[in-house]
Amino acid sequence: MNIKRKRRNKLTNTKQSSSTVSFANELLWAIIGLLLTIFSTFVEAFVTNIPWSWPQEGVNSLPLGVTFQVGAVLLTGCMGGKNAGFLAQVAYIFLGLFWYPIFAQGGGLQYWQQPSFGYIIGFMPGAWLCGWLAFQRRRKLESLAISAMGGLLVIHVCGLIYLVGLWFLIPSELPSNSLVDLIMDYSVEPIPGQLVVVCAVAVIAFILRYILFY
Repeated sequence: MNIKRKRRNKLTNTKQSSSTVSFANELLWAIIGLLLTIFSTFVEAFVTNIPWSWPQEGVNSLPLGVTFQVGAVLLTGCMGGKNAGFLAQVAYIFLGLFWYPIFAQGGGLQYWQQPSFGYIIGFMPGAWLCGWLAFQRRRKLESLAISAMGGLLVIHVCGLIYLVGLWFLIPSELPSNSLVDLIMDYSVEPIPGQLVVVCAVAVIAFILRYILFY
């Protein structure tokens, strides 16, 4: 009898440790995620100087060298789950390739030649993984941060694989003939700024999920 009770308690605890997203929330966050991804593409990420220095120095913004786009992708996963995150990025890529110039350098089918396009493709699995990890347990700041970090890692892996492929296929069309320089420009240099954005995403998602009770 004790063994059965322990098993039941384990099952109950497992169910309580995870959270799910309703279909309505998934659809809502897919739409929100699409809009956030589009608009954040053109908004540079920044931090401010230390708050206690504001009376003397005023509020000064310090650019991070990246946009909020990756943050929008990961926030959608943290808030809406894997399906919302994935669908938002599918819609973003479809609109950018066939409809509107919503990518950083424009849009259209020829955009596949851009070195950054592999990272955009990585938004889909990155958002999916982030959303899946974010709902394996009840909301915790550290678990949301790990989820966002996992999504960021997937984005960069996809981007690097695509970048290497482009370098072999159309080296003359790329902004640099050096693969090392391309990797530095598109993966290494953005990482510090993106890590700051990931931390912000984890905090924002934690607060929003606390307010929305899930």
